[in-house]
Amino acid sequence: MKNAASSGATSLRAAVRHLKRADPVLAAIIERVGPCRFTPRATGSHLDALVRAIVGQQLSTKAASTIHARVVALIDAEQPLPEHWLALDDPTMRAAGLSRQKIAYIRDLARHVHDGSLPLDHLHDLSDDEVIRDLTAVKGIGVWTAQMFLMFRLGRPDLLPVLDLGIRNAIKRAYRLRKTPTVKRMQAIAKPWAPYRSIASWYLWQSLELPPLPKATSNGR
Repeated sequence: MKNAASSGATSLRAAVRHLKRADPVLAAIIERVGPCRFTPRATGSHLDALVRAIVGQQLSTKAASTIHARVVALIDAEQPLPEHWLALDDPTMRAAGLSRQKIAYIRDLARHVHDGSLPLDHLHDLSDDEVIRDLTAVKGIGVWTAQMFLMFRLGRPDLLPVLDLGIRNAIKRAYRLRKTPTVKRMQAIAKPWAPYRSIASWYLWQSLELPPLPKATSNGR
């Protein structure tokens, strides 16, 4: 466990060094934000992480956590399995705070895992694109949710969530763009960040909490 933590810290330091060398705008953000605290969620199962993601759609973090806790409490098991979710009836799940749409999404997720079409135990062996392909086959899981799973559950280091509004706003602000950047423009700006675009994205999210950067730090892109 200690070796894994040490390896993770070493990888983050290497990522930060690379990003600071690759992009002076990002380097300025890194200096202001400070040490990287990008940490994938290791607790619970992959299934629970995806259920949590579905529950949290269009909700505040607090509301999502409350409803998720209520729903999980309906299952008499330390680690809910697909069959547990499939056994819950609609009125019970509705009473816990889930919408009919989210109930349908959770059922579809459970069915995919139960019949083996979504091999959760083997996702870590798949490429990023393969994980996104398999996850987005489930109703209610889109590309953005799949990318968040890759970043914050599987710890993949090189994701650029171009659909994320926070990332778009952070890039627009950091690079002093007049308009919200297109996907193509974001990918071009982020190209030097590879293979650590997840870490760069984490810093961009944090940068939204900072006062605007001085003009002198812009590289004119």
